Amino acid sequence: MRLFISLLISVIILNLVLPSYQIVQATPHIHVSADQAVLMEQQSGRVIYDKNGHEKRPVASITKVMTALLAIEYGQLQDEIIVSERATTVGGSSIYLEKNERMTLEDLLYGLMLRSGNDASVAIAEHIAGSVEGFAFLMNEKALYLGMTNTNFMNPHGLDEDGHYSSAYDIAILMRHAMENDVFQSISSTKSYHSTNRDYKWFNKNKLLTHLYEYSTGGKTGFTKKAGRTLVSTAEKDDITLIAVTLHAPNDWNDHISLYETYFEQLENKLIEKSGKRNFVIDEEIVKGTIEQPVILALADDEIPFVKKRTMINPSIKDSKIGSIEIQLHDEVILTVPVYNREKSLPHFIQEIKELFLKVTGFDMHG
Repeated sequence: MRLFISLLISVIILNLVLPSYQIVQATPHIHVSADQAVLMEQQSGRVIYDKNGHEKRPVASITKVMTALLAIEYGQLQDEIIVSERATTVGGSSIYLEKNERMTLEDLLYGLMLRSGNDASVAIAEHIAGSVEGFAFLMNEKALYLGMTNTNFMNPHGLDEDGHYSSAYDIAILMRHAMENDVFQSISSTKSYHSTNRDYKWFNKNKLLTHLYEYSTGGKTGFTKKAGRTLVSTAEKDDITLIAVTLHAPNDWNDHISLYETYFEQLENKLIEKSGKRNFVIDEEIVKGTIEQPVILALADDEIPFVKKRTMINPSIKDSKIGSIEIQLHDEVILTVPVYNREKSLPHFIQEIKELFLKVTGFDMHG
């Protein structure tokens, strides 16, 4: 029941706050070695570089971004996990867990993300869902909620298995969502970690983060014979955050640096819409509304003339949300901004979630 409640609350929150994911496809003028590549802007979710981004491919250990995210959402960092025999016998990269060893979920998460421990991924999956198979079900449910339409997970580690695949675009969607989680962001950006269960440190395999790229803020590496080298990474410069994904990329470090350097040079944050109270004229009627947050987009100078706004307000709506403003670029919707009939504070927002949850389930979250 607890798991069901958590899943339902996640769906409600996603429907309330997430913008529409739309692609603004750039002309690929940068050479990348990857067969598939995507560069996404974090704030809006728009794709600014695409090379076969929707093709389904094995993705190796960048699968573990989903594993870590679910573990953080459904577990507690200080949960004590007893390692099973199944976890110790999985192949590939390892943090060398032993049967019946006790580790906190926090330690396993660092072993998962920094050292890509396949044994850690199985131990996490069994703790969160009772089995690897049950956890894979949760992974696919989460992928569905996030709009990862070219994804199917069969395991929590990414080792080659029939039916286990994703796409560069879907992984970018996943990473965008994961980087909004403070715990995930902290782990992903950690260069080294010392578990009390080990007499040595774990060092992050992400060379962009450790020494290759000064603006790197996190990521996850991957490799199998079938998938080749896979990499998802994030970088921030001048308050602009970008997400890069490459699949089957023999020169992935340079691919990511080239993408970042090219587009950080071109992009600049622009104020598109101010926050605060606003009067909207609808059929000669003045409707008062509120935009909670300023809308700021990272744009190139030559994109600015192609930005359009479409206001959709319904004065007859009595709920707190009375409409939205669509932000378009090249006639593609890249962001949808809600408009409210009053200023919404966080307590009001949480109360609305509780009321909606009670309406849908009949279950009192206070009970």
